[in-house]
Amino acid sequence: MPKNTRKIAIAGVATLGAAAIAFTVVPADGQTATTDSLSSSRVAYSSEQVRDVKASVTDQLAAASLKVEAIEAKKKAAADAVAAKKKAAATAAAKKKAAAAAAKKAAAARKAKAAAASRSANRPVVKQVVVKSYPNNLDGWIRESLAIMKKKGIPGSYHGLHKNIIRESSGNPKAINDWDINAINGIPSKGLLQVIPPTFKAYHVPGTSWNIYDPIANITAAANYAADRYGTIDNVNSAY
Repeated sequence: MPKNTRKIAIAGVATLGAAAIAFTVVPADGQTATTDSLSSSRVAYSSEQVRDVKASVTDQLAAASLKVEAIEAKKKAAADAVAAKKKAAATAAAKKKAAAAAAKKAAAARKAKAAAASRSANRPVVKQVVVKSYPNNLDGWIRESLAIMKKKGIPGSYHGLHKNIIRESSGNPKAINDWDINAINGIPSKGLLQVIPPTFKAYHVPGTSWNIYDPIANITAAANYAADRYGTIDNVNSAY
């Protein structure tokens, strides 16, 4: 058999085999597939597409939601950053204000200290005067009188004062002579050194009492009179 004839024969066999397979697929009742069966196949295919679309929309919504959340998160982060910046600025301002107040207070303290030091430096030195006290008795009266007499330039000694006081009043500051000529004339001698009122008034020593019975005033006035008339109380050895 020629080669061409063999090729045709093989092709025919193959065609017949395919046809046989096709016939075996057809149902036993010999009917072919209807339009309904074809339509059903198309609906099933279309349903898969709808599900795909729904899935796509859901994915898009989810993506959009994530995007919104991301935007909100970004906004919140920005707001938090601004708030943190404001808080930091407020804290820094408060610290700066506190530091300025502390510096001002320290400066005021230094100024006050300097002013006090200046006042202290410029203040004249006041020497405290020690007031000497004397006992309230004949010894104390004579010593205090001598201190005053020394300041006033009135001469006299402890011995000169003491001997005349003992002779004139026995050391009694309230003594009064009511029998001599002075008493007869209405001006009796009074006090430790028996001074008459006109003499006491004329020779009174400033800074002492005007009471003729005051021991210090009486002694200094009598010593002042004796210095003027006799040179010093030490020269008086009798009534004067």
